Amino acid sequence: MPLPESVTQIFKRKQKSYKMVLILSLIEELRVSNLERVSYDHVKQRFLNYFIAEQDSGNRVDLPPGRELWSDAPKSQLKDIINSPINALSHILFVNSEDNTIGFHSQIQRQLGEEELSQLERLANDELQSYNAALQHFSLQGYLEKIMAEYTSAKKETFASHALGTLFRQTLPSELKALPFLDDQYKIQGSVGQGNWATVPWLAILDKRITETTQRGEYVVYLFAEDMSAVYLTFNQGVTAPIQEKGRREGYAYLRSRTQDIQGLLSLNHMNKDDNIHLVDSGLGQDYQVSTIAYIKYERGAVPNDEQLIQDLENVMEDYRLYVDTVTSTGNVADNEEVEVVTQEAAPLQDEQVTGILHQIQSHIRRKGFFFPEHLIENFYLSLKTKPFVILAGISGTGKTRLVKLFAEALGATGNNGQFTLIPVRPDWSDPADLLGYKDLSGRFKLGPLTEVLVEARKPENGHKPYFICMDEMNLARVEHYFSDLLSVLETQDWQEGKIQTQDLISSTMLDTPEDQVKFGSLGIPENVFLIGTVNMDETTHPFSKKVLDRANTIEFNYINLQQYPDLGVQVETDDPADLAELNHLFLRSDYLQLVDAYDANKELVVRTTERLVKINALLEDVLAHVGFRVRDAICFYMIYNERYKLMSEEEAFDWQLLQKILPRIQGSHSSVRRVLLNLMKEALSTRSGVTVDFPAFMDDATPLYMRWAAGQTPPTAKHPQSARKLAFMLRRLEEDGFTSYWLS
Repeated sequence: MPLPESVTQIFKRKQKSYKMVLILSLIEELRVSNLERVSYDHVKQRFLNYFIAEQDSGNRVDLPPGRELWSDAPKSQLKDIINSPINALSHILFVNSEDNTIGFHSQIQRQLGEEELSQLERLANDELQSYNAALQHFSLQGYLEKIMAEYTSAKKETFASHALGTLFRQTLPSELKALPFLDDQYKIQGSVGQGNWATVPWLAILDKRITETTQRGEYVVYLFAEDMSAVYLTFNQGVTAPIQEKGRREGYAYLRSRTQDIQGLLSLNHMNKDDNIHLVDSGLGQDYQVSTIAYIKYERGAVPNDEQLIQDLENVMEDYRLYVDTVTSTGNVADNEEVEVVTQEAAPLQDEQVTGILHQIQSHIRRKGFFFPEHLIENFYLSLKTKPFVILAGISGTGKTRLVKLFAEALGATGNNGQFTLIPVRPDWSDPADLLGYKDLSGRFKLGPLTEVLVEARKPENGHKPYFICMDEMNLARVEHYFSDLLSVLETQDWQEGKIQTQDLISSTMLDTPEDQVKFGSLGIPENVFLIGTVNMDETTHPFSKKVLDRANTIEFNYINLQQYPDLGVQVETDDPADLAELNHLFLRSDYLQLVDAYDANKELVVRTTERLVKINALLEDVLAHVGFRVRDAICFYMIYNERYKLMSEEEAFDWQLLQKILPRIQGSHSSVRRVLLNLMKEALSTRSGVTVDFPAFMDDATPLYMRWAAGQTPPTAKHPQSARKLAFMLRRLEEDGFTSYWLS
């Protein structure tokens, strides 16, 4: 059986050898222990042992930052180093901080038998050997020292066919191309002049997405001082085009301005950002000095070893990659660059990209010091994708609002750019005017906080951007009173010319003036707007009607691990952290509005899911909590997206939907409610759980059943563990209080 695509692509971007060594270390420990989750400390030790052994054998390897020997690296530094590949691979690996174990995510583990594990081991070994071979291939130190030692005398010799010209134009580009972090997206070009020896010879690395010439755009370049006293590794920008187009004085001002902008955009750690680069006193060399954004200086006779040189180059290239990713995703390329760039047209993503994007979002959230349970981010994403209205419920202080803010922030949506808006709900809200707006005494329409966002989001220049509206403490007022218009309009979503449109939200009777009719007429809910409500589940708030519950996934935040501490030493590194800054809204927008949109391509999954719901509906009818077509369709869409993006197993995904779309509908005090809960518990438990739902006995006293989920107890194995836990809680409330509801805290 071939490896899952999510696994085969993990080495696509070779950021050091750490990923390969980590995977090999994990596989070795898995085989020794014969367990699905193994000691994280043992894997870290195997990781360290590999690099120590390679260095002891005299082989060149990636070095721990600031150290020459892996054997000298302290445990705290090793932890920081290994966190980088752990986070880069978090879409397939899972570290449990409570018992300090590591393993593959459950959905990946199920696809990795011994044969597949051996395939992964061979893949990692092949990638590692290729990576290491490139590191051993040539001596960059030797070449740099050779050039500085020979160039001055070479200038007195015939220019044509000189060996140094061949070195710059052919040998060095070919050798650098073999480095594992320089792939085909880069053009590598060297020059000692055209017909005559150059005052400042150079060797440049250009990202073809923004430039293929050193005359314009940004690139990385080695620049040699005229007197050959030093060579500078620089992050630079083309000077020829700006000076030709603007003149030298304005061109210099332009280059200095661009330098300040880019320095503000990137960290450029380990590089100098001052003006102390000295190449020549006049001429083109002086132009280079003006255009340099940051640099590292290597003096003749004191060029560091190859390990340090390659590490420096890799660090600079990483900053360059981040910069190019940013400008190509935003279209913010310098106005002097006549190149085609990636603009923010709303182009659909490939399904295989989704897992990587979610991994980046998770990494961003962890980098901010917040931790959420396994699959919660995937579930939140699938819920928004299914319907652009999600409810986050739970006790106060569990991170509901923070999740929305960080998720939006990871996608480039912040309060500063207007793409994230927090609207605190007031207890006295009694109609939609508080949210949408009202007509004042002069007849002018005064827009409300939500309408203000909708107006901004529907502007043509913003149509590709995702906008997040967080309704904080949504049930302080009765949701049906102030939110009913929005819920009704949300149900009118329809496809028009390839976009999702809704009916108008603002009644024409509210718009008396021509100016208001232009501004707010035909204002629906744009397809790039996503609504999230946070609710506290306590006695101070109002319950939700089935009208609201039918239209939202309800994600609960009640099971808290207080022993999750921020690790101040962790430095989260992601594969493509700049890619998300301007990710278009199609990442979140629904692809299906009616079941007919998805049925043909997903018939088997839809039928399986519907058959499950039919059985559940038969139980719910006894308490008038059964669902209709709207809920059926929403659950099917959620299951389809999950299968498309390969995020969870089918049972795990259905568990989330049972918890979020079915259980919130159940409440009451009658024996029929108890019977429904027991029947659903029977469905949620697996045959391997060893638990029998004894109806005659448990209808009188279900204590022996729900106490299995009491604090300190190990709950039985369940097919749907989250739903089983919630059902146990609801049974306990019914037993002890005589009334139960999903919403009781």
